[in-house]
Amino acid sequence: MQAQITAEREKRALIAASEGRKQEQINLASGAREAAIQKSEGERQAAINQAQGEASAILAVAEANAQAIEKIGAAIQTAGGMEAVNLKVAEQYVGAFANIAKTGNTLIVPGNMSDMSSMIASALAIVKGEGGGLIRNN
Repeated sequence: MQAQITAEREKRALIAASEGRKQEQINLASGAREAAIQKSEGERQAAINQAQGEASAILAVAEANAQAIEKIGAAIQTAGGMEAVNLKVAEQYVGAFANIAKTGNTLIVPGNMSDMSSMIASALAIVKGEGGGLIRNN
């Protein structure tokens, strides 16, 4: 009888220990699951924040460009504005040839260097909208 009681106690002790290990494993798995969810949600929020920041930066640049274009358009409409555009285009045209000569080992030159004014006039025609390259508000 004593042996049966001892065996029953040992059996209950083993079951209790087994239930304890089972609950420990459940708790560890649940903790790991919660940690993974929290990490995932944190990464998701970080990605959202980064995307919103990039979108705000793109919008700010676009608005600044729009304001600059509006100011340039208004300046062109003032007295001497078109002459300033002509001068700027001519400067950039000549500067582009200078940069090509400095940076490359191949030099591209106009067919007739003495007729530089006609090339500048062609570039200005594009700026004025005659070449169809720019959108104009009439």
